[in-house]
Parts: sequence; structure tokens; C-alpha cells
Amino acid sequence: MIGIRLTLTVTIIAYIFAITIGLLTGLGQLSSNIIIRNAALLYVQVIRGVPIIVQIFYTAFVIVPAAIVAINLLGDRLAAAGWMSTDNIFTALSIRDITFIARGIIALAISYGAFSAEIFRAGIQSISTGQIEAAQALGLTRFQSLKLIILPQAIRRVLPPLGNDFIAMLKESSLVSVLGVNEITHLGKKYAAASFRFPETYNTLAFLYLSMTLILSMGVKFMERKLKTD
Repeated sequence: MIGIRLTLTVTIIAYIFAITIGLLTGLGQLSSNIIIRNAALLYVQVIRGVPIIVQIFYTAFVIVPAAIVAINLLGDRLAAAGWMSTDNIFTALSIRDITFIARGIIALAISYGAFSAEIFRAGIQSISTGQIEAAQALGLTRFQSLKLIILPQAIRRVLPPLGNDFIAMLKESSLVSVLGVNEITHLGKKYAAASFRFPETYNTLAFLYLSMTLILSMGVKFMERKLKTD
């Protein structure tokens, strides 16, 4: 049960960050600012072109340590300028303070943020231009049109594919086991290695993942039917 709880916790937290990144990146891809638009497009293309297992290793052992160094450097500069004390959190932060669970969550969020971005972009672009033009004719600003007209409809349309993304992330959360995170895959591997009961262990592991994904799939299908009838 501990492994299942950790697997679900990692997936839920990572997914919340992923859809936040995805929404902002999806909006960025449609931005009129060429720098923001190209930066968003570059992020999506790079992430979608790199295997997720590589992203997990790169995030855990390159991005996070580099971020810690940058944060410490910023803290040192702020302390030297007298804006912060010398023992503030920015200068005291250590790479050991970032657990491998947190690094796995960050990696999954970055990875699925790119896929969510494409879903949000497609959802926003599916709204007819006539509605946007009508909003402009009524004097609404771009932000007001987005908030009041476009996003409410787009989010409703993207809920089913976002649900499918959540199911995919649940399955791929097993990859954080390479970092030693004690989710069900890692616990299963340790038990199988200690007991030599490989068939029983991996049959159970497959059954647990299948059960969780089937339940979630039924939830997504129910949501799709509900959205169609409303």
C-alpha cells in the first residue's frame, strides 16, 4: 500500500504542475510575441523528441544540481549586496535538500507539460474565430476574451485528452524507480530480487497497474459521455 500511495502521490503532484506548465506553454505558442512563441515551441519540440527516461536522468543529475548552484550564487550576490543575511535559504540550500522523489516529480512535470501544451493549444484553436471577433466587437480585451470566452470552452474540450494524459503519466511514473524512489515498481524489483519470486511479483505489479488504469479509463469515458450530454 505504501508503494501504491507513493505512486499516486507522485503522479498527482507531477500532473498538477504539468497541466500548469502546459496551459502557460500552450498560450505561449499562440502568443503574438515572437520570442515567447518560439521559446514555447522550442520547449515542446525538445521535450517531445527526448525519451522520458533520459529526461528523468537529465533532470535529476543535471538540471536540479545546476538550479541549486544558480540559487546559491543568487543568494551570495544578494547577501553581498546587503539585501539578505548570509545564512538565508538561498545560500544554505544544498543538493541533498532536493529528494529524488522531488526530482522525479519535476522530471514528469516537465515532460508531460509539453504534451499538455499541445492539448491546450489545440483546444484553444478549436474555438471559432467568430467568437473571438465578436468579443473584440464588444470591446473586450484579449485577456478578457481569453478568460471569459475562450478558456472556459477550451478547457471543457480538452478534459478527456488530459484525462488520458494522466493515465499515461501514472504508467510512466514507474520510470522514477531508476532514481531509487520506493514506488510500487521499485518495491516490486527489490522484493523479486530478494525472494527470487519473479513471476509472482511482476504478475502482481502488472495487475496493480492494470487495475488503476482501468478504473481511471472508466472515469475518463464517463466524463466524455457527461460532457457530450450536457
